[in-house]
Amino acid sequence: MTEYYFSHPIEVRYGDLDPQGHVNNARFLTFFEQTRIEYLIHLGLFNPQQSFLEVGIIMADAHVTFLAPILFGQDVRVRMRISRLGNKSMTSEYSIIDAASGAELATGSSVLVTYDYRTSATIPVPPDWREKIIQFEKLG
Repeated sequence: MTEYYFSHPIEVRYGDLDPQGHVNNARFLTFFEQTRIEYLIHLGLFNPQQSFLEVGIIMADAHVTFLAPILFGQDVRVRMRISRLGNKSMTSEYSIIDAASGAELATGSSVLVTYDYRTSATIPVPPDWREKIIQFEKLG
């Protein structure tokens, strides 16, 4: 079983719904993004007073597998983990669960590339990021 050491609650809003009454599929990536920013804050890699240009990652690839609909007002959490750390990229995995039942509603992954927005170039994963992620995720 995959271990997730971080999760973030998501409020399902009326504006997240499609005409069929469940969360629009495009919102799943937004839920992953919200969780990713909270993960970076939790690890001390980003703080809300910083410019988003200082986040230092861009998304290179994303996948979502939809397992069950998410409904308005449903209590959901997104679990996240970094499963792979490369030289200039990392792979994040996500699992959206129903907080009450624990049922998995969707899974996903993304490849994140470390990036310097000022020079418009990829950069190596910063050593402090690498150390904090390895320690938090128990990689290695």
